[in-house]
Amino acid sequence: MFSKIVDDEITLALVQPSFAKEYWVIVEQQREYLSQWLAWPQLADGEAFFLTFIKSSLHDYADGKSLTCAILYLGQVVGNISFNSINHGLKKVEIGYWLRQDYQGKGIVTRAVASLIEIAFNELAMQQVQISAAEENLPSRAVCERLGFALEGIISRAENLNGRVVDHAVYGLSRKRWLEEQQ
Repeated sequence: MFSKIVDDEITLALVQPSFAKEYWVIVEQQREYLSQWLAWPQLADGEAFFLTFIKSSLHDYADGKSLTCAILYLGQVVGNISFNSINHGLKKVEIGYWLRQDYQGKGIVTRAVASLIEIAFNELAMQQVQISAAEENLPSRAVCERLGFALEGIISRAENLNGRVVDHAVYGLSRKRWLEEQQ
C-alpha cells in the first residue's frame, strides 16, 4: 500500500476503508466550512458515502488514473490530497486537496503538495502539475504561489459550489521550472 512520509509530522497514506469513519467525523463537524470550496460535503450522508469514494479511488489508483491519500498529521486524519487525474499522454497531473479548518496555518497542505510535486516529477516523470482553486479561495491560491506555481488563467463560471457559481484560478508548475527552483 502506498504511503509517503513527508516529514516528522505528516504522512500521506493511500485511502483505505478504515479512513471512512474519520472522514465522516470531519464532515459532520465541518460541513459548512468545507462546503465553501467543495461541492461534495453537502452530499456526504454517512460512512457509506466515504466507503464508496474510497473504493472508487482505489480502483482508479490501480488503473493508474489517480492517487488519493489521507493527510495524516501526527497520526490523525486531518484532510485529503490527491492527483485528481494522472494524464500519461500529456504527462500532466492535477492536484486537489482539503484540510480541516482547525489544522490550517501549520503548513500542512504546502508540505503535502510539495511532496506530491516531487512524486509527479521524480517518480511519474510528469512534465506539468496543475492546481485549480476557486478564485476567491485565497488560502488555496497562496499554497500555489508559495510553491512556485504560475497563474495560467482564470476560468469563468467553472464550478457550482452548492448554488454559488465560482470562477477558477488555474495554476501550473512545469518540471523545468521546478528543477530550476530546486537548485
